[in-house]
Amino acid sequence: MNDTLFTDQTFSNIDFTKEIINKGDYENCKFINCNFSNVSLSNINFIECAFDNCNLSTAKLKHTSLKTVGFKNCKLLGLNFSDCNPFLLGFTFDSCILHLASFYKLKIKGTKFTNCNLREADFTDAELSLGTFMNCDLSMAIFENTLLEKADFRNSFNYSIDPELNKIKKAKFSKEGIAGLLDKYGIEIE
Repeated sequence: MNDTLFTDQTFSNIDFTKEIINKGDYENCKFINCNFSNVSLSNINFIECAFDNCNLSTAKLKHTSLKTVGFKNCKLLGLNFSDCNPFLLGFTFDSCILHLASFYKLKIKGTKFTNCNLREADFTDAELSLGTFMNCDLSMAIFENTLLEKADFRNSFNYSIDPELNKIKKAKFSKEGIAGLLDKYGIEIE
């Protein structure tokens, strides 16, 4: 357990590539316009925190706790969320760039992605049942052996999900997006 506790604090316009982030527990804290690019956030606990307009690209998340954390307008390129502490892992993403992010083997049931760019994100072996993908670009995102039961893809686009390799029972798709379920057959839908 970390010794330092930060509660109800706002951290604005801090470049953590130049200033050291204190290890500890951050509860109900806000991070606004902060730069965490390539910074180690390992072994830090974020509980009910909000990140707004932050750059966390390629940050290190080894054993990082993200418990009820919201990301809004954040750049999260290449983040390996699979390295996070899985206990009570929970987050939401709104208007974020998540290119090459990895959610490999994570149990993130009910996670909400809104207006996100998830280009080449990896959801292999993840549990995303009841998840919502609202107006998200899923170009080249990887879905393999992914649990997507009751997930909602109706407003998202550019996905390619093989129904034979994923569990999609009662998942929701739009008529326009149905081609993303048939890609492997190489058929043309008009």
